[in-house]
Amino acid sequence: MKAYEASSTIAAKPDAIWAILTDGANYPSWDSGVERVEGRIAPGETIKVYVKVNPGRAFPIKVTEFQPGQRMVWSGGMPLGTEAARRNRPVTSGTPH
Repeated sequence: MKAYEASSTIAAKPDAIWAILTDGANYPSWDSGVERVEGRIAPGETIKVYVKVNPGRAFPIKVTEFQPGQRMVWSGGMPLGTEAARRNRPVTSGTPH
């Protein structure tokens, strides 16, 4: 299994970032690989993600973990499956907590 990890430090309050991460309709405005997201990003929900590398094809993704303001995990997608985790942690003095 291959794994990839990326992180960013964003000068914003965690609640503001969480609002962006859970607003599927606006994903294309900040994620250059996403064409659109349909559905509600919430615990146990299945959303459809359309990506630019495969135009017009929907990948069903289930929100398998959801800790408001902190962490969510999406599972499913392409034929071999995928898992994407988003973690939201406050930073003070350059160190995530």
